[in-house]
Amino acid sequence: MSVKLNEKFIKDFVDADAIEKIAPEVEAALETVKSGTGAGADFLGWYTRPVDYDKDEYARIKDAAARIRKNSDVLIVIGIGGSYLGARSAIEFVKGNMHNATCKDDPQVFFAGNSISASALSDLLKACEGKDISLNVVSKSGTTTEPAVAFRIFRELLIKKYGEEGARERIFCTTDKCRGKLKEFSDKCGYETFVVPDDIGGRYSVLTAVGLLPIAVAGIDIDAMMQGAADAMEAYKTPSAAANDCLRYAAYRNLMYRAGKTTEILVSYEPSLQMYCEWWKQLYGESEGKDNKGLFPASVIFSTDLHSLGQYIQQGVRNIFETVIDIKESNDSVKVPFDPENSDGLNFLAGKEMSEINRCAMNATLYAHNDGGVPNIVLEIPDRSAYTYGYMSYFFELACAVSGYTLGVNPFDQPGVEAYKKNMFALLDKPDPSLDELKATLKKRMSDN
Repeated sequence: MSVKLNEKFIKDFVDADAIEKIAPEVEAALETVKSGTGAGADFLGWYTRPVDYDKDEYARIKDAAARIRKNSDVLIVIGIGGSYLGARSAIEFVKGNMHNATCKDDPQVFFAGNSISASALSDLLKACEGKDISLNVVSKSGTTTEPAVAFRIFRELLIKKYGEEGARERIFCTTDKCRGKLKEFSDKCGYETFVVPDDIGGRYSVLTAVGLLPIAVAGIDIDAMMQGAADAMEAYKTPSAAANDCLRYAAYRNLMYRAGKTTEILVSYEPSLQMYCEWWKQLYGESEGKDNKGLFPASVIFSTDLHSLGQYIQQGVRNIFETVIDIKESNDSVKVPFDPENSDGLNFLAGKEMSEINRCAMNATLYAHNDGGVPNIVLEIPDRSAYTYGYMSYFFELACAVSGYTLGVNPFDQPGVEAYKKNMFALLDKPDPSLDELKATLKKRMSDN
């Protein structure tokens, strides 16, 4: 099993029979997922995705990735939220957060369309100067402001550089199967398209074309990734919370929430998991944060953040608990050298692996935070392989659905996200009569301030 729940640092914070009492709730929530009888059931396609997917499209993804790897120095992935976080988290999880600086035989993979920053876009354009570029725009509708604007800019760049025909061979669109502005435009221009499934929301979409194409371009074994997810799917079918670590994680989260621990901090000791934490935050924040309910998802990278947020976690408001990702094997070997002068007094570390020191820091922190009244759930994983990424990501997706149903919310909608979009379109004077009243109201509020 590639995810193992270690309860050593959480068990003292729950009643001895607490898990047994909540077990029927999480077991019922799992059955709700399996049967497709709960709220948002139209978006359960991710549940069987590791084994139930379009094999022809999967082959096309591999073929397109091979072509991009052959003719491009850079792949620009344009998308926001789940349209980019999954792919970026996977690439950095497996290849490290310095992938673009260290890759030799693989294309650099950059991400755009996830902000409206002129500076960020300008910097990316400079980074692409003199390089062969391919483009993957990911958007179900094609009208979301951030990626749509970025697509305009990079499409123009590719047409100027390669001409209409040349650009056509370098632009790949991941969008709705048969409708939407991007699909219509792609068909008109002759761009190769891949499908954003109707039954999978963006934050659950990493194992679809949304994530798999950029991941494959980065040289990651997507077969192994899908196998990891498939093995997790099989492992977590077990209906008993006593024998299912995924259900137990969901159970502990809900127990913490009911005990007033309203903030969950995802902890890693590897900087390469920073974007994985960002993916996780969207997954749980959008899925559970509604109806005035839900844990607030936060994240830290230790030991870096021990020197900034460590004090607060140790002695601040006792409304937090931590979920620690414990990677058992390091991908790399680096040893501390011996210094004849011992000017820093650290020769006692000479010859030790950095991974060993990092593990000592983790254990020291676990005990310190426990002593400070902070419960810790520890999730042990073997390594940072593609297989483990697929396995762990499925673990979190299923736990999220189960946890959401246990909480009493629909884990698959995000109604609150639409509010800012309507406001932004109104303030940008989008030609839409339905926005006229909102536009006038917002502009009056701004002038009053």
